[in-house]
Amino acid sequence: MKNFLPTKAGLLLLALLTLGGCAKNKEIAPSITNIAVTNPDFQTLEDAAIRGDVAVLLGNKNEADPSGNFTVFAPTNAAFARLGLNSASDLTALQQPFLRNTLFYHVFSGTLPGSALASGSTSASALGLTRRIIQRPDGSQYVNGSKILGKDVQAANGLIHPIDKVLLATGADVLNSALALQSGSVFVKPELTFLVEAVVYCNLQSALTGTPGSAKLTVFAPTDQAFKDLGTLLNVPLNVPADIRKLPVATVTAVLLNHVVIGGTQGGKFTPELPENTSIAAAGGPIALGAFTNGVLTAKGNGNAAPANMVIPDVQCTNGVVHVIDRVLLP
Repeated sequence: MKNFLPTKAGLLLLALLTLGGCAKNKEIAPSITNIAVTNPDFQTLEDAAIRGDVAVLLGNKNEADPSGNFTVFAPTNAAFARLGLNSASDLTALQQPFLRNTLFYHVFSGTLPGSALASGSTSASALGLTRRIIQRPDGSQYVNGSKILGKDVQAANGLIHPIDKVLLATGADVLNSALALQSGSVFVKPELTFLVEAVVYCNLQSALTGTPGSAKLTVFAPTDQAFKDLGTLLNVPLNVPADIRKLPVATVTAVLLNHVVIGGTQGGKFTPELPENTSIAAAGGPIALGAFTNGVLTAKGNGNAAPANMVIPDVQCTNGVVHVIDRVLLP
């Protein structure tokens, strides 16, 4: 009897029909990457995963975990938008290695269910740095400074916990984190260049470095534009970082110390655990904090007519937390 199809072709057709029948009769849970692809709330996360070269990793089982699972704290589109990252093209403002490390900081190797996210608990990340769970009096929970919007979204290869801010960590102390920004190792466009120049000018480098066991820092770091605005206020043009040296070193030192909280109850704090509507003691004087609104607080020095806003809050460093602000805090 003559075969209707050659043997190999017949086997291929049989395989395709079999797979098709499975697809119709059995729902297969999507992977973490598939969920990001199909959920419009995670479009920017999908774009970031592709540019950061982790999309394939999170689309497969975790070979390092017996259950094959990952757990991801997943920033929504709105979370990325807070950093001015609204599209795939915007992500090119970040250096690719930094973006990749940032995404790894959102990943836990294994299953970390919502029930395990107890206040004060910590979890390791795929970047090798830990994150901390914070619970506010109203019951809302945060991982570092990012609000947990939901828990336990099931995927074929783990769990997703949506969050409202991108988690940021540098793996370096405050000084070297600022140097990374200044050198363009984080954003393609250098930032905090005036702050770094001011720190060197005042010989305060040691104040922003830390050794194991040293006091944790909470640092309010003014942007380059904040320093330029200060120059306008003082009628001393600050057009390039070296212009900082036009100001007396004692004056610049006093200003810089007004941005650093060293140790005590307010050192090393993320936004949800900073005390709202009160003052905290910086090394150079008090800083008045505003209300905790949408995950951030304003900060105001005694010499400021208006408070500073947090541009990039909750950057975890090895010796504390940095909040990038849009105004220099004057003592």
